[in-house]
Amino acid sequence: MECLPVEVIGNILSQLGAARDVVIASATCRKWREAYRNHLHTLSFNSNDWPVYRDVTTSRLEIIITQTIFQTRGLQCLSIFMDDVDQFSAAPVIAWLMYTRETLRRLLYNVRTTPNVNIFEKCGRQKLEVLHLAHNSITGIEPNYQRYPCLKSLSLSCVSISALDLKLLLTSCPKIEVLSLVSPEIAMSDSQATMELSSPTLKNICFEAMSLDKLMLEADSLESLCLKNCTLEFFDLIVKGTLKHLKMDEVSVLHLEIENTENLEVVDVSSFTIIWPKFYQMISRSSQLRRLRLWGVVFDDEDEIVDLETIAVCFPQLSHLSLSYDLRDGVVYYGLQGPTQLENVAVLELGWTVISDLFSQWVAGLLERCPNLIKLVIYGVVSEAKTNEECHMLANFTSSIVRLMRKYMHVEVQFEYE
Repeated sequence: MECLPVEVIGNILSQLGAARDVVIASATCRKWREAYRNHLHTLSFNSNDWPVYRDVTTSRLEIIITQTIFQTRGLQCLSIFMDDVDQFSAAPVIAWLMYTRETLRRLLYNVRTTPNVNIFEKCGRQKLEVLHLAHNSITGIEPNYQRYPCLKSLSLSCVSISALDLKLLLTSCPKIEVLSLVSPEIAMSDSQATMELSSPTLKNICFEAMSLDKLMLEADSLESLCLKNCTLEFFDLIVKGTLKHLKMDEVSVLHLEIENTENLEVVDVSSFTIIWPKFYQMISRSSQLRRLRLWGVVFDDEDEIVDLETIAVCFPQLSHLSLSYDLRDGVVYYGLQGPTQLENVAVLELGWTVISDLFSQWVAGLLERCPNLIKLVIYGVVSEAKTNEECHMLANFTSSIVRLMRKYMHVEVQFEYE
C-alpha cells in the first residue's frame, strides 16, 4: 500500500462516493489525507447513505458539507441529494458552487434554497458536462452571457421554469445530447400558444409527468424519445430521419405528428389511446423496425384491429414482438388474418388482463406464424380472490399451454404473473 501513487489512492477514494466513507478512509494515514485533499474527484452527500444526516439540524448539515468540500481541491463530480431537508440557505450553496465550479464536470443537486440560487449563473462558461437539478426555480437565462459550452446532459425534475427560459437554455448549450424533464412547472406567457424547443445536437429526450397544450420540438439529431405519463393536446416532432427509439407510456395526445420515422428500430407503446390508422401510417415506413410493443393500447375507433399480416409485411426485420390480449365483442384486437409469417421474430411476449378460453387459441395462432421463435414469455394478472370459474379457466389455460408447447420443444417458455 505504501508503494501506491497518491493519484491512485485518490481514484480509490473517489470510487467510494459517499462523503462519510471517504472521510473515514482518508484518516488511514498522511498519504491518504493528501490524496483526499488533492486527488479526490467524486463526492456524494445522500440522506440514504447515513441516518445521521436526518438527525442533525439544517445549519449543522450545511457546515458538515462545507467543511468536507473545502478540504478538496479538484472535485469533478458533486452530488447533494437530501430528501429530508426542506431547504438550504443560499450563502453556503453559492460558496460550494464558487469553490468547485472551475473543476466540476458533474453536478447533481436536489435541495431547495432560500432565497433561490441561480445555479446556471454560477456554473456558466465552465467545464460542467452533466447537470441534474431538482426542486429549484430557473429564471433569467441570458444566452449571450450564460453559455454552457461543455454541457451534454441536462435533467430537470420538479423545476419551475418559463417556456422562454427553457428555449433559451437549450440555445445556450451547443453540445447538449440528453434532456430529461420530470414534473416540470412550465410557465407560458399570454402571447405563447405553443412551446417551441429546438436543438441540433439533442440525441435523447425523456419527458415525464408533463402537461402542455401544444409542444413543437425540432431536434435534427434525435435518436431516442420517451414520453411517460404526459398530457399533450398537440405534439409535433421534427427530425431528420435519425429517430431509432420511440417509447410512450400512459400518454394522452390528441394530435401526434412525427416526421421522418424511416429508421425507427424500437416502438414501445403502452397504456395509450391510439388512432391506429394514423399511428400506423406514421411508422409504416420503418422497415428497419426490430422491436414492436403494443401493450394495454386502447383503440380510438371501436372497429379498429391490428392484423398480423400488416405487421409482417411492413416490418420484415422484426425480431421482438410484444402484444397484450384483449377481447372486444368477441374479436381480438390483434387479429390473425393473412398467411404471411413473422420469419425473424425470435422473442414473443404475450399477456392478458382478463383471461378467457380464446387466449390459448390466440397464442397458438401466433406461434404458428413465428417459425424461428426462440423464447415465449406470457404475462398475466392473477387476482388474490378467485372464483371457481376463474380457477377453472386458469387451469384449462395451463393445460392447453402444456399441450401446445409439446409441439414447440425448442422454444423456451417463461411465465410472469402479477
